[in-house]
Amino acid sequence: MPTPPRSTPPRNVVRDARGRAGSRRTFYIVLALALLVGVAALGYAWRLGKADTTAPPLASDVAPSLSTLGYVRGSPAAPIEIIEFGDFECPGCGEFATVAEPAIRRNIVDAGLARFRFIDLQVNQSHRNSPGASVAAACANEQGKFWEMHDRIFAGQAEWSSTAVAVPKPVFQRYAEAIGLDMKAWESCYDAQRHFEKLSTNADAARRVGLRFTPSLYIGKHVLIGSQPYAAVKAAVDSAVAEAKVPPAGHE
Repeated sequence: MPTPPRSTPPRNVVRDARGRAGSRRTFYIVLALALLVGVAALGYAWRLGKADTTAPPLASDVAPSLSTLGYVRGSPAAPIEIIEFGDFECPGCGEFATVAEPAIRRNIVDAGLARFRFIDLQVNQSHRNSPGASVAAACANEQGKFWEMHDRIFAGQAEWSSTAVAVPKPVFQRYAEAIGLDMKAWESCYDAQRHFEKLSTNADAARRVGLRFTPSLYIGKHVLIGSQPYAAVKAAVDSAVAEAKVPPAGHE
């Protein structure tokens, strides 16, 4: 499993430079192993652009457990929820976020047809900077600007990804400044790797739902794999909304 981004050690740890480096390595090795247990079998999808009929829908006993995970936009009163499992460094996730998602937000989420939940995790061994992106976004969320950072991170994927830089913090720092964050608070959060443990929790959830690729979209009984066009998502939403209005058997 990829080593998380280089960062300063947790606060209240005072050691010499060599001791700090050793502490960081140990810290990240332990966390990386925890993530490995959750997502070792996952890969990432590029542009399948269709429903995966072999992927099971969310089981009724699993769906409620996702309600505390990730980040949500849209009305709590919306009849259904779109759940995306995504990796910030996954190319297909970047394509989906920048091409289809703006229209999904405008025509589906803002219109009250569905909520949108984004659950981030690291799925590919080569995505070494993905955990740093997740932490950067989580730290922006502390200031109520997760979605602004989410959009910047995906739009700039080519400049902070593992193939572009070894240490992505300066790029994320620039995004944080651009969206108007309190930089002292954001840097303190990022350097302490606050919220990093969420990746392990999300990976456990991905394993429970049988996730195999990112992006994966769960929309009622429908599962869409890969970077989806707006039309495919809208069709799944329309079907899920209609299905949600049908009372269970034996009920009027």
